This record gives sequence, structure tokens and C-alpha cells, in this order.
Amino acid sequence: MKIKEGYVLKEVADSYLVVAVGNAVKDFKGIITLNETGAFLWKELENDTDEESLVANLLDTYEVGESQARKDVSTFIEKIKGKLF
Repeated sequence: MKIKEGYVLKEVADSYLVVAVGNAVKDFKGIITLNETGAFLWKELENDTDEESLVANLLDTYEVGESQARKDVSTFIEKIKGKLF
């Protein structure tokens, strides 16, 4: 999985925002607000990766149990699937 071209993550005043740029503006109007964990997962998805790698990297970076990490990754992917990759 990889984020489509034309979307950028910006940190603004301790918030993480995803905005469409260039031709992507035609397909997506608005802004996505992410928390720190969401921004972490977004950055991982900027490089081609899979769900297992996302879970493993989340476990390596945050103090979270495996079942919660899997649930969080799955929820994040479902929310952006079809729109952003």
C-alpha cells in the first residue's frame, strides 16, 4: 500500500494536516486532521508498505499491545482506503 501522489502531510501548530495538491485537488476537497499516531502511519504509507509492517513499526515506536496496534492500523486503513491509496 502506498499513498497516492498529490497528498501531503503538514505539521501546523502541533496538529497534523493532510491536504491535496496539484491534480489531486480535483478528486479531494478538504483537509484530513491526524493525531500523532495517524501521522506516523501516514508517513509509513508514503513508502510502499504492507499492513504487517505498519503493525510492526507501530509496536516498535509506541507502547501499545499487539491487538490494539492491529485494530488501530486496520481502522486507519479502512478510513482512507479508496480515497488516498
